[in-house]
Amino acid sequence: MDFSALQQVPRLLMEADLEPLQGTRFQPTGFPDLGPAEYDEPNGRYRMLLVESAQSMANRLEAVCWDEAADDWVEPLRGLPLVKVYDEAGQPLTNSVLEAHRLNSPYILEGADQSVVEMLQKELVDLGEGPVNLRKLAALLFRCDTNAVLHGVFLAKKQLAGGRLRLPRALSAFIEAEDARVAQSGGVKLDRVDPSGSRAEGFGNVPFHREEYVARRVTAYFNLDLAQIRAYGLGPLAEEFLIAFALFKIRRFLETGLRLRTACDFKYTGICVTQPAGWVLPELTELSAALPDMIQKLKAEGLLGEPLRVQFRKKRG
Repeated sequence: MDFSALQQVPRLLMEADLEPLQGTRFQPTGFPDLGPAEYDEPNGRYRMLLVESAQSMANRLEAVCWDEAADDWVEPLRGLPLVKVYDEAGQPLTNSVLEAHRLNSPYILEGADQSVVEMLQKELVDLGEGPVNLRKLAALLFRCDTNAVLHGVFLAKKQLAGGRLRLPRALSAFIEAEDARVAQSGGVKLDRVDPSGSRAEGFGNVPFHREEYVARRVTAYFNLDLAQIRAYGLGPLAEEFLIAFALFKIRRFLETGLRLRTACDFKYTGICVTQPAGWVLPELTELSAALPDMIQKLKAEGLLGEPLRVQFRKKRG
């Protein structure tokens, strides 16, 4: 893999064309008190639809890197540091890759033993007041929870530099549909015993409506902030690893993670790099082959630490 063409580029921008795996309909993400997020195309020519939000895509890009059966990273990423949380019986509970707020999870900072908080306080003791030293914070996160350097973290605890420790996302993504139109359908829950029974109690036949969508085009957008990664000053090997790690997430999501919901299953028909023009995205096989060696080199240089274990203790009143 050759990343030299990216050295002077501020962003690596990619677009992947998606289409429903079967049929033409799909179910977008929904929001409380809003439902599906529809909006006008800037020139007013048609309606747009947010199929998957940036927040949800961050979670999905993390999920495709985790082997649930082995309770570990997928094979090419084995050895990467993270924080693993165990319950009081010593059974795996969760970890910083799967938690919505990564290190800021209450299972890690609140209900767990104080080892992570104490480690952060010790490492970042000289931050004091004023602007946070992002280079120092990024180096620490890279060493103890590498995934958070790509997806961002906000350590909102007063004892950690007054709650000012924050890294924005370096890798972001979302999915949009162009010229989206509602496909109305519905059904009924049948009660074979008492069709006219009380619906409030769960009896009786209950009709329902369903809204899905069709669209002229569905596109997944990916943005890797190369300028932000370089600004952390982690060094050439760490920077190349973060790029390869991000591209691995994207490739693996497109090949294994496109079943977003029961009624929203896509396949991708192509991906292109829009910036820098002409740069060719490595294949998943190339990335999978390169990552283990990069991880071992980073460990040898002391840039990556070992996984941390903490115990979650449920607070009792």
